[in-house]
Amino acid sequence: MTNTTKELTVREREVLRYLIQGLSSREIAEKLYISINTVQYHRKQLLHKTDSRNVAELIGKTYRLNLIDLD
Repeated sequence: MTNTTKELTVREREVLRYLIQGLSSREIAEKLYISINTVQYHRKQLLHKTDSRNVAELIGKTYRLNLIDLD
């Protein structure tokens, strides 16, 4: 992974945490009080910043590289 620590924003970290929990875009949007389109934008940014092709790869990289505190 290149510059994964092309720092993730606070909101990206929140979205990532919920993706790891298996929540849908709609559920994440409801929890964060944002639109589904905004959730999808953050997910797209996460995939780009981590050079991931899909959410499964993103989650794997998150665990391997300790991108966020999972506690």
